[in-house]
Formats: sequence, structure tokens, C-alpha cells
Amino acid sequence: MKTQKKYDSVKMMRDIREKIDSEIINMTPAQILEYIKKGRIDYEKIMAGHQPVK
Repeated sequence: MKTQKKYDSVKMMRDIREKIDSEIINMTPAQILEYIKKGRIDYEKIMAGHQPVK
């Protein structure tokens, strides 16, 4: 018997990848690096408790 999942991690991963791909499609490699660095900084702030998780 299959159990009901609260979330689908594979779908979530694919949705996130699709969102990122659409945001960086026209960026240069340098712009992509800045995008990744900004994302890491934002993530670290959230994890440190400086901002509420949305």
C-alpha cells in the first residue's frame, strides 16, 4: 500500500531548477556567478536567523 506524501522532493527540485534556469538564461558567466553568490549570502542570513523564512 502506497502512503500519501506531504511533499514531493523530486517535483520540488525540478521546480526550483526550472525557476533558476529561467532567471539565468540570458546572463553572462560573470552575472551567473554574482547570482549564485547573492543567493548564498541570502541563504546564510536566513539560516543565521536575521530574516524570517518566507
